[in-house]
Amino acid sequence: MTATLIWILVVLVAIGVYLSWTAGRLDRLHVRMDAARAALDAQLLRRASVAQELATSGVLDPAASIVLYEAAHAARQAEEEQREVAESELSQALRAVFGEPAQVEAVREAPGGEEAARELAEAVRRVPMARRFHNDAVGAARRLREHRKVRWFRLAGHAPFPLAVEMDDEPPAALVERVS
Repeated sequence: MTATLIWILVVLVAIGVYLSWTAGRLDRLHVRMDAARAALDAQLLRRASVAQELATSGVLDPAASIVLYEAAHAARQAEEEQREVAESELSQALRAVFGEPAQVEAVREAPGGEEAARELAEAVRRVPMARRFHNDAVGAARRLREHRKVRWFRLAGHAPFPLAVEMDDEPPAALVERVS
C-alpha cells in the first residue's frame, strides 16, 4: 500500500514538473514573441521616419514627395487595427517612387542624397527580416499552444492567441540593388 502511494506521488510530481516546464517554455516563447514585435515596430517606425525625412528633404520631385510623405505619415499615425494596411501602402509607395533606377540615381546625385538613399535602403531591408523573426516566434508559440496539454491545463493563462503580421514589405528593387 505504501509503495503504491509513493509511486502515485512520484508520477504526480513528474507530471507537475513536466507541466511547469511546458508553462515556462510557453512563457519564454511569449517573451520572445513580444521582443520580436517590439523590434518589428522599431523597424517599421524607422522606415516610415526615413521615408518621411526623404520626402521633406527636397531631393525628390514634388509629386513623389507628396505620395511618399502621405504614405509615411499614415503609417506612423495608423491605429493598431489599420497598421498592416498602412505599412503595406507605404511599401507600395516606396516601390512606386523608387521603381526606376533613374529615380534612385537622381536622389543619390542630390546633396545629401547618397546618405538618404543608403539609410532608406537599410531601413527597407530590415523590415522583412524583422517581420520574419516575429512570425517565426508567433508560429512556435502557436504550435505549442495547440497541444492538448496546454489547452486542458490552461498553461497559456490569459495571454491572447498570437497573431502573425501579414503585410506587403517587399522593398523597391531599384533602391536595394543600387545602394547595396
